[in-house]
Amino acid sequence: KSNVIDVDAIAAVIKQQRAGVAAIQEVDVYTKRSGNINQAEQLAQKAGYPYYYFGKAMDYDGGQYGVLILSKYPLSDTQTHMLPKSDPNKGEPRVLATATVTLPNGKAFLFGSTHLEAYNKASRMMQAKEIVRIAGETRLPFVAAGDFNAEENSDVIDVFDEHFVRTCSSCPSTFWEGGETGAIDYIVFRKGDALKVLLHQVVQNKEASDHMPVIAELQFN
Repeated sequence: KSNVIDVDAIAAVIKQQRAGVAAIQEVDVYTKRSGNINQAEQLAQKAGYPYYYFGKAMDYDGGQYGVLILSKYPLSDTQTHMLPKSDPNKGEPRVLATATVTLPNGKAFLFGSTHLEAYNKASRMMQAKEIVRIAGETRLPFVAAGDFNAEENSDVIDVFDEHFVRTCSSCPSTFWEGGETGAIDYIVFRKGDALKVLLHQVVQNKEASDHMPVIAELQFN
């Protein structure tokens, strides 16, 4: 439904995919526009994720707005990194939320959820480079997912491709809005990390959001 945020529908789609970890964008916590609910907490509960971390991008409408990490596994060292923009006074604040995910076998990786600038390419480029820099600071394998607001063969995706492996090439479309489609949501991991892509798919669900769920299965080598 347009202009209706249906937490149950979104949670059902997330639950159906049975992902170990998930990156969610455009999450409201106690905003008036979303009925003063904690979407982060509700999505975690309804989708069956015992662990979650909300990364606030900004205060908004009496509450907070940002990105979310959901996890079946314990999270530690959670952090919200403010991303740069070309004009500090213009444009929506953007963040990368990160958390260390520890799997039952003891292996760990750093997971990031992000939503890059939509309208200002210079800002989007700065944000891509900052994510590359943050990834370079950890010894753990680094995986990031989210809405990069950039299509394949763009300068921004070229920056990611220099330093990361995308789980798809010639990626299927991930959003539909006013007749527009394209691949702008990605899952990436740092080059050289001992990870292998077993699967990449876009789930054809247009009911819960104007972006479709992007799924990747990664294996530790």
